Amino acid sequence: MFTFVSGNLALDFAGTVMGRSTRFEDVLSTPAALADWIVAAGLLDSPPTGEADTLARAVRLREAAYRMALAAARETAFDDGDRRTVNEFAEGVPPSMSLRADGTVVRSGDADAALAAVARSAIELLGSRALVKECGRPVCTRLYVDTSRGGSRRWCDMTLCGNRAKSAAFRARHGGP
Repeated sequence: MFTFVSGNLALDFAGTVMGRSTRFEDVLSTPAALADWIVAAGLLDSPPTGEADTLARAVRLREAAYRMALAAARETAFDDGDRRTVNEFAEGVPPSMSLRADGTVVRSGDADAALAAVARSAIELLGSRALVKECGRPVCTRLYVDTSRGGSRRWCDMTLCGNRAKSAAFRARHGGP
């Protein structure tokens, strides 16, 4: 259900909307889906409780982080309101972590703690001047960190978009459907 291919937690959070330019499919359409994403992302061990207001705050952070990352990819200035939103969420207390005697890590907190961790991830990424790119597949609107040699990566994920784009190009060259 959730994919983590962007190379950064905040970009993966922004990637919970598929096809922003075409069909806009939001996989975080309920508070339960948000709680499931938080656990799948490894932020908390147990799903946090949350209501519609929690989801609304999460969407507010997600969209601000997306617009800022898109600005970074396009080498344009950040919107001041988006920057303030991400900074506001980052001020929250992140999830607590502890180490058990057996060496396992326990992560606990609430949804706001998880959102603070996402915001901090966005700040670390955007402050690092890492190479953020848009997926080269036209219907995909995912952003990712390009860590390839020479910055030559073209797709958010080879199995998700790269393979589809290459297959489509092959069919176009060879007259397939």
